[in-house]
Amino acid sequence: MAGDSWLSDYDNCAQLGQQIMVKINERNKNQRTSSAYTKLSAHVRTSMKQFSGDVNKLRQSLLRASSSYHITQREVERRQIMIDSLTTKEKQLDQAFRNESGSSRSSLLGAETFSSNDPWGMSDEPEQFRGVGNADIQTQQQDVIREQDEGLEALSHVISKQKQMAVDIGNEVDDQNILIDDITDRTDRTGDRLMKETRHIKIVDKKSATCGYWVVIILLFIAMIVIVAVPYHGKA
Repeated sequence: MAGDSWLSDYDNCAQLGQQIMVKINERNKNQRTSSAYTKLSAHVRTSMKQFSGDVNKLRQSLLRASSSYHITQREVERRQIMIDSLTTKEKQLDQAFRNESGSSRSSLLGAETFSSNDPWGMSDEPEQFRGVGNADIQTQQQDVIREQDEGLEALSHVISKQKQMAVDIGNEVDDQNILIDDITDRTDRTGDRLMKETRHIKIVDKKSATCGYWVVIILLFIAMIVIVAVPYHGKA
């Protein structure tokens, strides 16, 4: 990734390790009692402390990057393998530095362990990482990040559509609630009117029954008058 200094720090650390190995080989060509041997030993000892510190910094930096998900899991695994290789070479450098016999030195520094084509023993790197340079890894990371960004953008569009659908459904529910409230109010008013009209009908019915009674009474009164009046006229 752009601005990722881990890979350049690793290259510097690996280069320092190669320089240390060259200094050890140069030192071992001198007599142990010579001043050149002593001077080179002091220089190598200081460089090895720096090498160990750089390896530890790389390890801590990788831990922070993996915790914050700034790099892919595949790249974390690749870089961890690179750090493990540096740790192994650190032990080999220490053994070479402490070695005192030329035969043991040649066995430690033989072509099988530090070949010119693979001075740091990276041939045991997983197949998917072999032949892939730092620039290629950065390109792969950028491709992965771009694909993740596209996926996140598509997901954002889907979420936006779902949010708009939820808003529309909420508005429709509000409209339906208003309509239901209006129907309820009209139903209540209609019920009140029905009850009022029912009371009016009862009153009218009661009045109608009273009027009928009065008609019957009047008719009976007239009949009584007629009955009384008819015999009176006959006697006359």
